Amino acid sequence: MAQNATVPLAEVWRGSFLECVHHGHAVVCRPDGEIVEAWGDPDAVILPRSSAKMIQALPLLTSGAAEAHHLTPQHLALACASHQGAPIHTSRVSAWLKALDLTEAALRCGAQPPPDTATRHALIKAGGSPCQWHNNCSGKHTGFLTLAKHLGAGPEYIDPDHPVQRACLDAFEETSRATSPGFAIDGCSAPNFATSLHGLARAMAWFASASSRSDVASQAAAQLVDAMRAHPDLVAGEGRACTELMRATNGKVAIKTGAEGVFIAILPDQQLGVALKVVDGATRASEAAVTALLVRLGALDAAHPMAQKRLNAPITNWRGTLTGHVCAALA
Repeated sequence: MAQNATVPLAEVWRGSFLECVHHGHAVVCRPDGEIVEAWGDPDAVILPRSSAKMIQALPLLTSGAAEAHHLTPQHLALACASHQGAPIHTSRVSAWLKALDLTEAALRCGAQPPPDTATRHALIKAGGSPCQWHNNCSGKHTGFLTLAKHLGAGPEYIDPDHPVQRACLDAFEETSRATSPGFAIDGCSAPNFATSLHGLARAMAWFASASSRSDVASQAAAQLVDAMRAHPDLVAGEGRACTELMRATNGKVAIKTGAEGVFIAILPDQQLGVALKVVDGATRASEAAVTALLVRLGALDAAHPMAQKRLNAPITNWRGTLTGHVCAALA
C-alpha cells in the first residue's frame, strides 16, 4: 500500500518535548468527486477495514432482504457496527440469528473476547468462553447471513466468490466509482476491498448526499446513515470514539473507525465525505485527526468534552501523573 507523501496527522508531546509524530493521509470530498481539502496523497491505496461496513451493508437493503426480514434501524446500525460485545449488542445479534432460524455456529467471524470490560470480566468469573456473537463484527456477519438466506446462497458467505461478497464488491465499486485493485482478508475473515483515500472519501460523500436522490441504492444508503446516527451506542459502545463523537455532534454525522488507523465521517448537512489513514496504524492518532477534521468542518464544537478528550488526549503514568498529551497536527 502506498505510503508516500504523508503528512503529520497527530503529535505526542511529553512535557515540552515532541516525542512522537504520526503521519498519514486525509481527504474531504464532495459527492461529485471533487476534493475540498486533502493532506498527504489522495491516491494512496489502503484497506478501509471496518470503516467501510456501511458499504458492505448496502446489498442487504438493495436486494430486498432487509424488508423481507423486517429489519429495524437497530439491525441496520448493528450491520455497520464494530461493537463492544456488551449485552446491548450480543442480545440483539442472538435474537437476529434466532429470527433467521440460525445459531451462533452459522457465523464465520470467529470467537473474540468481548472488548467490553464488564462483559469480559463477567464471562471470566462465570468460567465461560467467548462466542462468535461477542466478535465486534457479528452484526455485519448476521447481515451477511440475512442476505445469503434471501438469495438462497450457501453458508460460506465469506468466500470471495460467494454471491454475498460479489454483491459487496459491486457496492464498493459503485459508491467509490473506481475499480478495486484487490482485496485482503479482514480480521473477521471477510474480504476487505482496497481503495484509494480519494475513492473512500468519494464513497462517503455519496452516502452523505444519498437522501437527495430517489434511486434504490441511494435510499438504502440514507437508511443506513440514519440508523448509525440514531443508534451510536450500537455502532461501537460506551467509551468508544465513534459513539461519543456521534453523540457530541447531536446526530449530525455518521462516524466509523477501521483497524490500523482508518476513520471515515459522513456529513449529510454539508454533503461531504471524509476519509483518513494513519500509516502506522495508531488509533490514538486517527481519533485525534478525525476529531480535528470534524471541528474544522463545523460539525463538532471544539469545546465539547468529547472533542477535548481527543484533541488534547491526556497521557498519564501509573501514578496518575499527567505527563503529556496527544493532539492533532493537521495543517
